[in-house]
Amino acid sequence: MENAGGAALAIVLVVLIVFVIIVLVRSVRIIPQARAGVVERLGKYQRTLNPGLTILIPFVDRLLPLLDLREQVVSFPPQPVITEDNLVVSIDTVVYFQVTDPRAATYEIANYIQAVEQLTTTTLRNVVGGLNLEEALTSRDQINGQLRGVLDEATGRWGIRVSRVELKAIDPPHSIQDSMEKQMRAERDRRAAILTAEGTKQSAILTAEGQRQASILAAEGEAKAAILRADGEAQAIQKVFDAIHRGNPDQKLLAYQYLQTLPKLAEGSSNKLWIIPSEVGEALKGIGNVLGGTNPDPAAAGGLFDEMAAKPAGQ
Repeated sequence: MENAGGAALAIVLVVLIVFVIIVLVRSVRIIPQARAGVVERLGKYQRTLNPGLTILIPFVDRLLPLLDLREQVVSFPPQPVITEDNLVVSIDTVVYFQVTDPRAATYEIANYIQAVEQLTTTTLRNVVGGLNLEEALTSRDQINGQLRGVLDEATGRWGIRVSRVELKAIDPPHSIQDSMEKQMRAERDRRAAILTAEGTKQSAILTAEGQRQASILAAEGEAKAAILRADGEAQAIQKVFDAIHRGNPDQKLLAYQYLQTLPKLAEGSSNKLWIIPSEVGEALKGIGNVLGGTNPDPAAAGGLFDEMAAKPAGQ
């Protein structure tokens, strides 16, 4: 009897120890950082648990699966969307969201990730349906902004904040892609032709401007050279004139210099006729006085030079 009573007592102690362990396990919970737990008491929402150590009432309180409070990124599969010009494009979307109210995320929506996906798809079709293909391809920022506004407004009551929506890819049909590539090649060729023409035009303008500047500079150089030559000749003449006057030449020297100048009038093959001025008689008179001491007849000398003037040069 004593052995049977001791065995029964041992079993009771073991059961009691197991029960205590189970109670402790169900009573003490540790919530990690950036997580949140929703506690139900007798099937009804009781409170939201923050990160840290907490105590629950065993068999009365129930802790639901923990919710992640960090910002999450969900990439949805491509969705076919019809544009305003009746073209079907495939659009990939990426949504960035964060749980801000664990209670609302638990009780206001059954599956908030699936709800965000479906809402994104319907909103995307509404937005892109009012745009043609070119606008849809070039208006990503506008589409992203409209999607974010609609999603943030709708998911606010679910305890979710949509921070960002991105269109990862917009894929038009292959036939449209080929047409767009041909159009882009034609546009690039057109721009290249325009740039080449602009370059040729600018080159011609610069060349003409350079030639004009060179002509202006050359003309200015010639004008300055002519002025310098004229100034030099004027200074030379002035010096000769001053030297003659300083030397006080007489009539005899002037007549001799005058006769020395006459042969230069006949220089050159084009000089067929040259004229002797009437003052030569006076010059010969002075020379005759110097050489012979006699006074030649100026009239005779004048007649002689008139006869010479009537003959062509070289005879």
